[in-house]
Amino acid sequence: MADTTSSGTTARTERPGGDLGRRLVRRRTELGLTRADTADRAGMSCSYLRYLEESSAAIPGRSALLRLAAALETGVTSLTGGETEAPPGREQAARHAELVALSDAECRRRLGTHGVGRLAVTTADGPTVLPVNYTVVDGTIAFRAAPGTAPAEALGRRVAFEVDHIDEAMSGGWSVLVRGRARQAQEPATIRRLTERAYSAPWAGGRRELWVCVDADEITGREIRQIPADLDDDPPRQA
Repeated sequence: MADTTSSGTTARTERPGGDLGRRLVRRRTELGLTRADTADRAGMSCSYLRYLEESSAAIPGRSALLRLAAALETGVTSLTGGETEAPPGREQAARHAELVALSDAECRRRLGTHGVGRLAVTTADGPTVLPVNYTVVDGTIAFRAAPGTAPAEALGRRVAFEVDHIDEAMSGGWSVLVRGRARQAQEPATIRRLTERAYSAPWAGGRRELWVCVDADEITGREIRQIPADLDDDPPRQA
């Protein structure tokens, strides 16, 4: 469908055509990138990227997928949906890799403004890890919970909160770990602000009226990166 602008020109409405197109649009929107920005990063024409986003029949080659994944700071499997049912980490380890620490600023950048993270809390049933939809507002991690549920048991306790990303194609990934105390948002103005800033309602649905905030007193991160072969002087290990 096309929209007519005030100047009389025709502006094409972005309408993702297939699963790949939807993932491309969603990811570049998360990064605040326009189609032109993404095409420039990936070294491809804007018209070709439009085709990939809007055609349900688009089947790009591996080279194009790798460039798009790099441009969108994600993995090929995330773009193609190859990780939707299988557990992550099924590929072999890269031959040349290193584990590096992420700076505080980089950790916060990876956390972003919203996403799905894992809450680790000790409940009446023992240590528990739960996925939750979270929002970051003024440096504080916040998520919704229903009274009497495991996430609500985090209130008043020291918890851990983790987000990560696995790149199957490169046998790498990163993780960010936040430790802090969980508290309930009680001020009406705070609750209203969190509700307004929330990117999405909880994916699991249902009524979740409590806002749980995690005030970070420690944040660390690590990333597995591949080392260029010419920089790795260690000989391969013998089996």
